[in-house]
Amino acid sequence: MNFPGELAHAAGALPMILQESDEAITVGHGVLFPFYCGYTRSMVDQAARGRFEVLDAIMFGDHCVQLLGMADAIRMKLPGTRVIFFQLISSMNDPWTQGRSEESFAKLRQELEEFLGRPVEDAVIRESTRLFNSNRRLLRRLYEMRKEGTAPLTSVEMQHIVKSSMIMDKAEHTALAEKLVAGFENGTAAPSRGLRLHLSGHFCQAPKPELLAMIEECGVTVVGDDLFHGFRYISTDVPEEGDPIAALARWYMDRNTGVPCPTRVQNNVDWDAFLLKAMREERADGMIVLMAKFCEPHMYYYPEVKEAFEKADMPHLLIETEHEGMALESLKTRVETFVEIVKRREAALA
Repeated sequence: MNFPGELAHAAGALPMILQESDEAITVGHGVLFPFYCGYTRSMVDQAARGRFEVLDAIMFGDHCVQLLGMADAIRMKLPGTRVIFFQLISSMNDPWTQGRSEESFAKLRQELEEFLGRPVEDAVIRESTRLFNSNRRLLRRLYEMRKEGTAPLTSVEMQHIVKSSMIMDKAEHTALAEKLVAGFENGTAAPSRGLRLHLSGHFCQAPKPELLAMIEECGVTVVGDDLFHGFRYISTDVPEEGDPIAALARWYMDRNTGVPCPTRVQNNVDWDAFLLKAMREERADGMIVLMAKFCEPHMYYYPEVKEAFEKADMPHLLIETEHEGMALESLKTRVETFVEIVKRREAALA
């Protein structure tokens, strides 16, 4: 989730965030434990089936123990592919966090230089930073217009926009995003269709489009999210002035303050407090939490979210998702019931 695409772009590479496949997991079953999350099992399955042989190098992060196991399994399956392991300090507000983060980004820069056989100049990093910031600002503008009602984009459409920015050439994607924003900029606000909802969760993998579509078919308008394939990915810009490595470290720290993540430890911010604040700003009537099955960081933190929302008398619904097929009809019944409960609650408070 903290992949510094700017640094890889400045090194002359095409940075891509690997995506969970829609295909059923087959070969990967013999490589990774079945109680690992769908994202890690899908990544290993794709590696075992040769899907990643087109890549020159793969960089792994350390957000959870399952990602560590995934990295080892893929390294075993792809012995000819350069594997870079990028480890960032997870304690966010200690006196040494900024310095340790700078060391990690500097080491990654050195590894990229050695691998690609060319220096990664400060000026080029700043140029890539400006490009990536422009892209993020455009997508954040879409989120603002979506909240205002002038950009009536569905959750599936927003996911396509964000996911494509994770794998496309950033300049090409930015040009397309500029046209999209311009097309909505002078639009008039449309009334929300049904309840206004916030979607939360799913840190590494994208929620299945059919699940997102089903939720909106239940008579709701999704007005905000903190999904990784959503606002979490584009929430924070990298400072464009000064030392670029220090700027990346600052970005790493700032983005957890802006949209806290359960994989990081920061005593002065709370994810549950962020969620309640976001919902007030979005004028959301409720929240649906999408929890990937076996996602340990989310499982550990969810009780705090649940307690905070109950204390604030804010309705929410937890849906556990998985890579394998989900029973959408039964889930739809749960969502419809939740929507009806929220509607009756709103009517009683009116």
